[in-house]
Amino acid sequence: MPNYPQPGEITICEINRQFINAKELSDVRSKDVYGEILGMVFSSIPFDPNFLSPNNEQVVEQETSEPATNLVFSSLKDTIAGSFKKLLYSSDNLKLPTEASTQKISWFPHNHCLAFVSGPNQVTIKDYEDSDGKDACILTSDFQRDVKSIEWRPNSGKMITIGCKGGIYIWSASYPANTATLRHGIAPSVGTFSRGSGLKMILVDVLKDRDCPNQVISALSWKPDGRYLASASYESPFFTIWDVAKGEGTPIRRGLGSSISLLKWSPTGDYLFTANLDGTFYLWETNTWTSEPWSSTSGHVTGAEWDPEGRFILISFSNSTTLGCIHFTSKPPSLDAQLLPVELPELSSLIGSGGIEKMAWDSTGERLALSYKNGDEKYAGLIAVYDVRRAPLVSVSLIGFIRGPGENAKPVEFAFHNKFMQGPLLSVCWSRGLCCTYPLILRSHVVS
Repeated sequence: MPNYPQPGEITICEINRQFINAKELSDVRSKDVYGEILGMVFSSIPFDPNFLSPNNEQVVEQETSEPATNLVFSSLKDTIAGSFKKLLYSSDNLKLPTEASTQKISWFPHNHCLAFVSGPNQVTIKDYEDSDGKDACILTSDFQRDVKSIEWRPNSGKMITIGCKGGIYIWSASYPANTATLRHGIAPSVGTFSRGSGLKMILVDVLKDRDCPNQVISALSWKPDGRYLASASYESPFFTIWDVAKGEGTPIRRGLGSSISLLKWSPTGDYLFTANLDGTFYLWETNTWTSEPWSSTSGHVTGAEWDPEGRFILISFSNSTTLGCIHFTSKPPSLDAQLLPVELPELSSLIGSGGIEKMAWDSTGERLALSYKNGDEKYAGLIAVYDVRRAPLVSVSLIGFIRGPGENAKPVEFAFHNKFMQGPLLSVCWSRGLCCTYPLILRSHVVS
């Protein structure tokens, strides 16, 4: 049976498939449970929860000048019998959620520095390697409004991109001996410093779409080498590839008929996954920017995660408890692939859920975290954690649940640290106003 935290308990961590729970959240308890194993404790970070609203979904009419023709699968489960069985359908007058599946938590790849959206216009950064216990760093600016997505730049110093209304705000760490450089000739807000006594960050650049200068940037994804940044808005049917060093963006408009909700660059950089709010999704080959369109009748895509080698991608849907897994059958740049189902039987049989809200998969490929909608009240507000096997095909087994702090706490955002050497590390922003981090300690990662 999967580990189940009783009402009134709070999850601390996982140790070798067993979840450790306590009656209250404290650094002392965390130190006793996993502090000696990891050599550090991940304290919870408070924030104002009023701007966060789980399941906040509005409905709008999508205006189209002409019927859009798309490729569709009759159902996710039917695809196992015949991958790429594509049917034509019309997408007029679609009812679409305006709140896309945005990324509001991001770990810096090279150390234990956590960033999360902590207010409508601000981002909080906590450096867990700061032994002096200084305050968290707050990124805020008079022009930085309606923050939707964040992501650290890979293969660089501490530089973070923030997608918000009006563009992409880029902040960089600034040190006395190494002051961050500002790009010449940009917005007057550039040069703003962060608040807080800890890490010092400075706003060094703002990237804006010339044709849509006021749109909300709701999705960001860096190419793994850190040179190019992909961005999109759920207000627009295209995405942009930015050469950040030059401040230049190239829009990609081919074949896209609906607003984009999600972007995910593959670990090798050979492919980009994009998802639209009408349930369609695309695999792009990033050399010539050709694409293969797909679709599902199981609702829109709520999450997409690549495996560590970039051989396949897991996809979750708003109206299904079955994941999709796209396996590439040829090497890059080929787009030949199969879409196979990954069953999660407990979500329907045990929990009674009708769909997946959010999904995160750690970079080792060993742990998968899911939040779900509806279902048995006993399991309301929990995060389901799965053990993952990837050979020869993806299979998962439910090992337990994470319960957050406070009565009726619900997970609003969560993400894994992609470079934590001692096993998966999951951070969750809870509706009660705490951002908590959970080590999922596996014996194979523990160094004695």
